[in-house]
Amino acid sequence: MVPTLEPIDLRRLTPARVSLGRTGGTVPLREVLDFQLAHARARDAVHARFDAVGIAAETEGLVVRSAARDRAEYLRRPDLGRKLADSDRKLLSELRGEFDIALVVADGLSPLAIHRNAVELLRALVPKLEGWRIAPVVVVEQGRVAIGDDIGHTLGSSLVVVLIGERPGLASPDSMGIYVTWNPAPGRADAERNCISNVRPEGLSPGAAAQLLFLLLEKARGHRLTGVALAGALALK
Repeated sequence: MVPTLEPIDLRRLTPARVSLGRTGGTVPLREVLDFQLAHARARDAVHARFDAVGIAAETEGLVVRSAARDRAEYLRRPDLGRKLADSDRKLLSELRGEFDIALVVADGLSPLAIHRNAVELLRALVPKLEGWRIAPVVVVEQGRVAIGDDIGHTLGSSLVVVLIGERPGLASPDSMGIYVTWNPAPGRADAERNCISNVRPEGLSPGAAAQLLFLLLEKARGHRLTGVALAGALALK
């Protein structure tokens, strides 16, 4: 006798838009309105004002800008968000030293994600880095992931960690990503980085992400590698 399986309410297991139901040949009005609300929240996250000065005050960091002049140019020209403004590169070059790690906080495509997650993660991470030579925290306005390469190289750091607001999803407008690169320099490829994503209370909590990040940093420093090369080195052990 084949056992009867109880139906599963998928909506209790995921925030994704599943089991929406139907009204005639379309979805119910409630679901249409929920979709429009989620889309509006995602748009708001992209265009939210970034409190770079506030983040810098909480992390004892300094504020710099990318080469993008404003948010509109940042969204149209991703290449400008990947490099520092010339004046800020000069500022960071004066702080150059022999650092083990540079910590970069960038607004990315969701300043909201940084406001909600970045400071908590850094407060959990920094005590674990006892004995590491840590560069001043750099808070970037209008930054993309690769701006960390420019910053880490300018500061003379062996590793760079970029905390950045991820592109908002319809269920996650406040998700933060973490990107780690060994020997940062302009022109590094994405395959040379490691990523920890979906850092938010409803995903990977900032505290748990800090612990995972620290383990990754230890592996990266031990092997002097990140990205695909680090994954290969760990697979061979």
